[in-house]
Amino acid sequence: MAGNMKAVKLRIKSVQSTMQITKAMELVASSKLRKAKERAETCRPYFTELHETLKDIARENIDFSSVYARESSNPRCCYVVIVGDRGLAGGYNANLFKCLESAAEGKDYMVLPVGKKAVEYFRQRGIECLTDRFAEIAGVSVADCFEIANLLCEEFRKGTFGHIELCYTVFTSMLSQQPEVFSILPMTDIREESGGKVDTKNLILYEPNAEVVFDAIVPEYLAGLVYGGVCESTASELAARRMAMDAATSNAEEMIDKLNLYYNRARQASITQEITEIVAGAEGL
Repeated sequence: MAGNMKAVKLRIKSVQSTMQITKAMELVASSKLRKAKERAETCRPYFTELHETLKDIARENIDFSSVYARESSNPRCCYVVIVGDRGLAGGYNANLFKCLESAAEGKDYMVLPVGKKAVEYFRQRGIECLTDRFAEIAGVSVADCFEIANLLCEEFRKGTFGHIELCYTVFTSMLSQQPEVFSILPMTDIREESGGKVDTKNLILYEPNAEVVFDAIVPEYLAGLVYGGVCESTASELAARRMAMDAATSNAEEMIDKLNLYYNRARQASITQEITEIVAGAEGL
């Protein structure tokens, strides 16, 4: 009985230590979440407007021979996958990878991972990575997003791949984060997603010509979309981690209560047994 009580006491101390860690991680995630949430909400109108503008351009301004507007004969796809740097965030990373696997099923594809977990995931599965220079999402800045966009456009023009899609997690609310995949190049893919071409009279004049202007602005658009995806994913990761650590702390508290109850019962039984033995010994004398 004494050995059993000692094991329970050690178990209680172990769970208490774990609870302190989960509580600290919850507080850290909560403190970072407010800033990340504000950044995501501030960036969202810009991100949404960029995507809608790309849809409008894809529907109405494809009468020029830009490489970004033509339907590609190369079936290979490049996924820009944005996940977290760490685990302990519930199903955040796993849900995004499931969404990616569903979207990429049966396709020949490569990836540009953003986040340590993405780099580890694709390395373990032997999937080709365009680059792993952006392995830490916490360090990705606006300048890095422009570098990513320029790299994607350069490889797209070379013919390394014929399609580019963005895979990230949408920050819906503190309690809900949804993984999403959508096309960003070429324009024919976006046009198909937006419901096909709309017959409108184009009154926009481009100088020196539409193709030059289009080729100049596409990398800018892509950089904005990638940055928006990074902001949304960062806020989603912190919200998922805060929820996961809050649940872990609650579970630890519940486990400690049960262990304390078991320990007290075992202690009471031990005391009762000792008293019984003393009384029986006294009666024997």
